[in-house]
Amino acid sequence: MTGTVLRCILPAAFLVAGTAVAMAQSGLVGKAEKLPPITLSSGAPLADKPLTLKAGTYYKLAIKSDGSAEKDLRGPAFFRNCWINEIVINDIEVRPLGLDSLEFDDEGEADISFVCIKPGQFELTSIGSEPLKVTVE
Repeated sequence: MTGTVLRCILPAAFLVAGTAVAMAQSGLVGKAEKLPPITLSSGAPLADKPLTLKAGTYYKLAIKSDGSAEKDLRGPAFFRNCWINEIVINDIEVRPLGLDSLEFDDEGEADISFVCIKPGQFELTSIGSEPLKVTVE
């Protein structure tokens, strides 16, 4: 009878443990905190004010280009210190291992969802625009 009880209890224990792990992982990428969008426009600032983020918080950032010029958004140091969940462009989800920059040849939008891993001072830049200061606490 002990063998029968063990055969019933062990699968149930693994099921509960597996569910707890899955719930913990899904909590990391649950609901993202939306950040004010970054706008790529000829001669305009990237944003109204610097960004202050918290390490370990899940964020979603919209990057919009008005098409007034071919523009890129660069931030290799910032992006290397973030785990990027996905980049969504025209309903296409990209899950990169890393990111250096995004370039817009025309009008469009990309959404990046990410978690900052390492605190520090970073910049997001675009030629012809003042750098956007990003502080991760």
